[in-house]
Amino acid sequence: MKELSRIVWVLFGIMIGFAFAIGMKNIPTAVAGNDRHEDFVMATGPVLVSTNAPTDGVWLLDYKSGKLQGSVIDRFSGKIVGWAELDLAEEFSLPPRQNVHFVMTTGIVGKEQSALYVAETTTGKMGVYTMGPRPDGMAGAIIKRQDLSLFRKPR
Repeated sequence: MKELSRIVWVLFGIMIGFAFAIGMKNIPTAVAGNDRHEDFVMATGPVLVSTNAPTDGVWLLDYKSGKLQGSVIDRFSGKIVGWAELDLAEEFSLPPRQNVHFVMTTGIVGKEQSALYVAETTTGKMGVYTMGPRPDGMAGAIIKRQDLSLFRKPR
């Protein structure tokens, strides 16, 4: 009787573990990274340019020029597929040669899609950007602004 009770509890534990494993398999995992060196900041995150082939996106911000560049990596060849560019100095209404302080990171906004969050601390503005497929059907991606707002009053 005692042996039967142990077997029942072991089987019950296996069933609970199996149910837990099935429930956890639909939780998406995301891997992204950020790094900076002198006047450059780089971040990565998934970009959905085709429903058949999710790709990795690379964001590169050049402080001196105020340019944000973005590209996707071809899954099959491992090559960079063109660069899209956005003038953040214009986006954030920054005067020429102003001492700027950008910070940025990526986050997940949907299945296989990340957003780039860019804040400029002297203006108090924050923008949300995504990359998506080019409307002309060519290889690569375009940068789309999703939102731009104040997170505090400018200095």
